[in-house]
Amino acid sequence: MVEQKTAGAPQAAAGPRRGALAERILRRKPVERLASEAGQGEGGSLRRSMGLAQLTMISIGATLGTGIFVVLGEAVPIAGPAVVLSFVIAGVTALFSALAYAELAGMIPASGSAYSYAYATMGELVAWVCGWCLMLTYGVSVAAVAVGWGEYINELLRLLTGATLPAALTQPPGADGGIVNIPAAVVVLLAMVALLGGVRESAALNGVMVAIKVAVMVMFVAIAFTAIQDGNFAPFMPLGMAGVSAAGATLFFSYIGFDAASTAGEEAKNPQRDLPRAIMLSLIIVTAIYCLVAFVAVGAMPWTDFADTEASLAHILTVVTGTPIWSVVFAVGAVIAIASVVLVVLYGQTRILFAMSRDGLIPKVFSKLDRRGNPSANTVILAVAIAVLAAVVPLGHLADATSIGTLFAFGLVNVAVLVLRRSRPDIERRFRMPLAPLTPILGVASCAYLMLSMGVATWITFAVWMAVGFAVYFGYSMKRSVLHRETEQEQAAG
Repeated sequence: MVEQKTAGAPQAAAGPRRGALAERILRRKPVERLASEAGQGEGGSLRRSMGLAQLTMISIGATLGTGIFVVLGEAVPIAGPAVVLSFVIAGVTALFSALAYAELAGMIPASGSAYSYAYATMGELVAWVCGWCLMLTYGVSVAAVAVGWGEYINELLRLLTGATLPAALTQPPGADGGIVNIPAAVVVLLAMVALLGGVRESAALNGVMVAIKVAVMVMFVAIAFTAIQDGNFAPFMPLGMAGVSAAGATLFFSYIGFDAASTAGEEAKNPQRDLPRAIMLSLIIVTAIYCLVAFVAVGAMPWTDFADTEASLAHILTVVTGTPIWSVVFAVGAVIAIASVVLVVLYGQTRILFAMSRDGLIPKVFSKLDRRGNPSANTVILAVAIAVLAAVVPLGHLADATSIGTLFAFGLVNVAVLVLRRSRPDIERRFRMPLAPLTPILGVASCAYLMLSMGVATWITFAVWMAVGFAVYFGYSMKRSVLHRETEQEQAAG
């Protein structure tokens, strides 16, 4: 008997089911299991404390400000006055994905966002790819926005004192005499401290900052509107549709925050009801503000002047009013607004890593909770890494790399809707993506269109990132996957 059992064990281990690579990388995590595991971590559970208002504010907080305060100055020289169309193109692309997110978030209230949706529909490898892209999307976007925060800190100091911080301390290596971007690192670490205080406290702080940033946007529109000149809109499309598309691809970076609400799925009081509402409501508000501010900005200042202007909106207010007072108010608001983006996007990244860690694809330290139910170790490790990135990498490279990773992940979310519509029509859907399958197909196509509008350098960066991701998965994650370990245990018991 002993010999038979011993002889049989290696045979089971080498059997076709256990050794089939395709089976291992295509294993899926049931929707019901994702829902049942919600909130569970190493040593505790996350606390459900957020309602619709907090979730909407999280989504707006992660989105509003990035494109207008930071990336607008880079997009206008590419698209000219037609940058308004670039915002519309990016917004429509985001809308398709937002509809997909809304349907899936109402079904799968998991912190992993698109990663969890892919795990339930397309298997572990695709889920890993999606999660790996989200690491790029969230982590790098925090760094990129932090760089923009440093620009507004400098603008505020210039307006108040006439002096600025030296380039060596506000620019990355190789950029205008830069050595290290200290302000960018500081704002990330401040966001870390806020998150360590607890999710409820962080959500309240974010709500205050969102109110301030909306007020600042309204103030800018009211003042700059008086300076609009028809001549500033001609030529409307100086670099043609190619320039509009390229700017749209860059500006898509401005919309990535709308899915931040989905990363709070395990800390929402009623996620199935509130997540879809928060996602759609925040995207509508943000898109309207973006397009209005962009229209007023290019109408008030010639598009060619944006190329040499940091903190361009504050500069416009100074030119229009002839006094720096309103620019100071705007710069203060911008500093607060951009800090809220850093806070919320950093929060979203920690929750995605939390979900991936719980599934065994990354080390367990990222799903370990402290006594108050916060992933404190996760937060500290991630914040320190992003602070270093923000301190040494230029903004332009960060924004483009973030956009392509986001577009890829959003395309997968649209595919996930199609897969679940076919494979699990029985699951209750609090929100249904209208006109499916047309809308998710258009979502995939629009994401692909903007990805193809990006430059070769961005694609090379993305390819290198994905190559590293595949190496990590096959070298580490696949063997440590919770589903894989459970399969081994079942086979050993059988």
